[in-house]
Amino acid sequence: MARLGRSGSKSQKRSPKRLILGVFIFGAIALVLAQSAPQIRTLFNPVRTTVGDQLGGNEGFNAWAWVTGQAKRERRIKELEAEVRNLSRYKAAAISMAERLEAYEEILNLVGEPPARGVTARVTAENDGPFAQTILANAGRAQGVEPGAVALNEGGLVGRVIQLGEYSSRILLITDFNSRVPVMGEVSGVRAILYGGRDGLGSLTDLPERDDFVEGERILTSAEGGAFPRGLIVGEVRKVGDDWRVKFSMAERDGGYVQMIPAPEIRKPMELEVEEPTVAASPAQGARQ
Repeated sequence: MARLGRSGSKSQKRSPKRLILGVFIFGAIALVLAQSAPQIRTLFNPVRTTVGDQLGGNEGFNAWAWVTGQAKRERRIKELEAEVRNLSRYKAAAISMAERLEAYEEILNLVGEPPARGVTARVTAENDGPFAQTILANAGRAQGVEPGAVALNEGGLVGRVIQLGEYSSRILLITDFNSRVPVMGEVSGVRAILYGGRDGLGSLTDLPERDDFVEGERILTSAEGGAFPRGLIVGEVRKVGDDWRVKFSMAERDGGYVQMIPAPEIRKPMELEVEEPTVAASPAQGARQ
């Protein structure tokens, strides 16, 4: 009898749980049937519309869009559309400036930079020591590399040849502290001297007091001093604290290639011998003599 009483009490405790579970199952089946049957679905349309208006009717907050992530996607789409509009304006301004510059150069008969001719070689070794950051390329004097040649890769300026052999060249990288590159801002035109650092970013010195760079503009070689040609891509300037730093644009050099072009050479004009004009004697002077 005790066992029966215990089993009866357990069955009474479990019966409400089973009842609730059965109600949930029945409700789920009813919802599935309501969504699948068109006639029954029409009965739930007013309720569903009212609930949807309450959840999504507020323009400031759409609960359904927030849950499904639609609001985040729409916000991102609007940001991209605004960015595209800004880039379109910049593109139109850049095209207009390029056309104007070409017209000015044609009017002034401006002589530009000579075309680059050089030797392409593979990087065979690296030396990232504490005193110098250099690379070794498998082309030298026999392949036409000249002393002081400028090394480039697909990213931008790499460095300058400091040692030249018959079949190899040693290049001092612009990321080295001992490297000094005269540079200028592509947009601002501000000029400075760039040298490397151990943190992978370039530092700028000899900056003007009044002028300043534009955040994110490209840094190009300025050709001052005659060591590098004008207009080679060096990197991108950014503000780090109170200092301007440069993120180098040259590609990773592991197993890569470099193109070594001759350093710019501006020959001095030859001095021409000017003959002194001869003055003919007048008749009066001839009579006196």
